[in-house]
Amino acid sequence: MAPTFNEKPGDLIEIFLWGYQHWAVYIGENEVVTFVKDVSPSSGSFEGLSSRGEVKLEKLTDVVGNDRCQVNNLLDEEYKARKPSIIVEVARRMEGDEPEYDLVTYNSKHFAIEMRYGKAESRQVCI
Repeated sequence: MAPTFNEKPGDLIEIFLWGYQHWAVYIGENEVVTFVKDVSPSSGSFEGLSSRGEVKLEKLTDVVGNDRCQVNNLLDEEYKARKPSIIVEVARRMEGDEPEYDLVTYNSKHFAIEMRYGKAESRQVCI
C-alpha cells in the first residue's frame, strides 16, 4: 500500500529506518530517486566511511517497506526550492550515476537536498 501523505513531485522524503534516516526525492507515481551506498562485497564499502554509491529510481513503497516516512522539505524556509519539474528532471537524469558516497560529506540526505535546492548540505553530521 502506498504511503498516505500528500507527497508532490520534488518533495524530499525522509524514511525512518532502524537507527538512522534515509532520504529520497519524490518524482511522482509512487517513484523516488534515491542515493544508496554500494554494499556489494567487491565495493570495499565495509572498510570505511567512503565508497561508491548509486543513484536509483525505485518505487517509494519498496524503499519504505514497513518503515515510517514523511515529507520533509527541511530547508524551504532557508533556501528557495527549484521548480518541481526541474527537481524531477535533474534527479531522473542522475539515475545510474555512481558518485562517491561519504557518510559525512555526501550521503542520501546531501543528495536529496542538492536535488531540491541546488546545493548539497546536511546538518545531520557535525565534524
